[in-house]
Amino acid sequence: MTSRSDLKEASLRRILTAGASRLRAEGLSGAAIAPVMQDAGLTHGAFYAHFNNKDELAAAAFRFALLDNRPRWMGQARQESWPSRLLRLGKRYLATAHRDDLADSCALAALASDAARSNPGFKKVYEEELRKSLRALCIPPDEGSPIDPARLDDAIAFMALCVGGISLARAVDDPVFSGQILTVCRQAIQRMATPDHESPGNVEVPDHGKN
Repeated sequence: MTSRSDLKEASLRRILTAGASRLRAEGLSGAAIAPVMQDAGLTHGAFYAHFNNKDELAAAAFRFALLDNRPRWMGQARQESWPSRLLRLGKRYLATAHRDDLADSCALAALASDAARSNPGFKKVYEEELRKSLRALCIPPDEGSPIDPARLDDAIAFMALCVGGISLARAVDDPVFSGQILTVCRQAIQRMATPDHESPGNVEVPDHGKN
């Protein structure tokens, strides 16, 4: 027999899954209680067994989205150089498949503009999750060790190219221009990841894979 706590945990996961999908596709406005609960297949009243208000739902669903996004994007731990890591992840992120799949896309990009206009509470959550992603990108030796400052600077620049590039590519109507934005951002990551004496020139980074 399923215990009451198990049922409550299962209902929470359904709410968070529905909320995360709505946030990615619609931004903070998508975290309205009624549509999220409808998507979750639960009654409106069941919401209050887990959250006090819409703001709590938005923060929890955003964290849940990154809990899924982050390891899926980073992939399995592997032996690779720092430049190779940036190139691999940039290809996965700045891809047309990722651009076109809003409901399953990176929550950092989906919520960047909304977070800039949100309340301090959500901004704090956004910053915490961004810092987690930067740390995961930098792969420090262990959880408590500091990140190399130069590598962190690279990671911030890389993340700005990824989040900014995918956001601009989604914002324009012309598909050719949108694709050009993704290409240029991938090439910028390639230049950033390549030592000065090995200039990549105009070599295109293939667009494949899904975030």
